[in-house]
Amino acid sequence: MGRTLSLDQEELKTLVREVLEEFFDPDYGLEIRPEIMELLERSSKEKEEGKGISLKEAREILGY
Repeated sequence: MGRTLSLDQEELKTLVREVLEEFFDPDYGLEIRPEIMELLERSSKEKEEGKGISLKEAREILGY
């Protein structure tokens, strides 16, 4: 005979959320390499400092 699993509503929601994340996110469970994390942090800092260009400007530069 099979085993029965008992979950409360919150545990079920958590389980469903994790299954959906894993199913729809091909990078689920992967770690961000340190050099990529550094680039992301630098980009975030530059944005806070008002540096960089807007999406509109980037599209114009790239011809989109």
